[in-house]
Amino acid sequence: MTTFASAQDPLPSWNDGKVKESIVAFVENVTKVGSADFVPANERIATFDNDGTLWAEQPMYFQAFFIFDRIKTLAPQHPEWKTKEPFSSVLNGDLKTALAGGEHALLEMAMATHAGMTTEEFEAIVTDWLATATHPTTKRPYTEMVYQPMLELLAYLRANDFKTFIVSGGGIEFMRPWSERVYGIPPEQVIGSSIKTKFELRDGKPVLVRLPELNFIDDKEDKPVGINQHIGRRPIAAFGNSDGDLQMLQWTAAGSGPRFCLYVHHTDAEREWAYDRESKIGRLDKGLAEAATKGWTVVDMKRDWTPIFPNENE
Repeated sequence: MTTFASAQDPLPSWNDGKVKESIVAFVENVTKVGSADFVPANERIATFDNDGTLWAEQPMYFQAFFIFDRIKTLAPQHPEWKTKEPFSSVLNGDLKTALAGGEHALLEMAMATHAGMTTEEFEAIVTDWLATATHPTTKRPYTEMVYQPMLELLAYLRANDFKTFIVSGGGIEFMRPWSERVYGIPPEQVIGSSIKTKFELRDGKPVLVRLPELNFIDDKEDKPVGINQHIGRRPIAAFGNSDGDLQMLQWTAAGSGPRFCLYVHHTDAEREWAYDRESKIGRLDKGLAEAATKGWTVVDMKRDWTPIFPNENE
């Protein structure tokens, strides 16, 4: 049952209950001077997965839709794609076959469509796409497919001197152009998968050119590696929604002092999607078991969140 929050409630889209109480209790404990669990502000690091944790990820990762649109845009320059998989299936609208090759096929398409341009050119392409592209089911802009409760949580943590980071398997330069506007997370606090770049002089102008070579995949056991490389501190709080986030939560929980780990469990088939152990996108199986064993907080989206998306009832 929805409880109407007071004006002082920092998490008005979170229904009262154990989940909300666990978040507030943790934040109050680590920020109260004199508390046994007090954590200095410079150590208040919180990391968030993006796909399925801060915004939706069904029926497919949103960057995949961007890749498919790029293939259609670039197809006139690549006549060979008409007969070459997985590109030909994308052009024929057969996305199931295009993705049959799994992560390898998606990486091949990403390399072919995300490279050969400067970092500034790629940023402009992402920004322009997000300004016009809409989700195939909801018809909302992708940047409105963000979770209102998580936006409130980000703001609540920052109001208590936490520094919030995105740690995602998604492309780092796909997320950086819009993360500050949408989440309040600046580009230097975004960690993600990347391709290699090199410095060049083009017409006398220094630029960074994106190469069709993989640099780093920020997923599963490599999420803690990325955190260590980019941040240099172990988080005291971590938030995810899938088994791809498990190692990030495990590494966070293994630190000394107070720790907080939270999984977003997609349980609302009516307002969003319901999926977990058997899903090909955002599978949550081992993570659910670990959360139960370790006493981590698990959000039941149907029970704990109202609304799910911004302006949901308008």
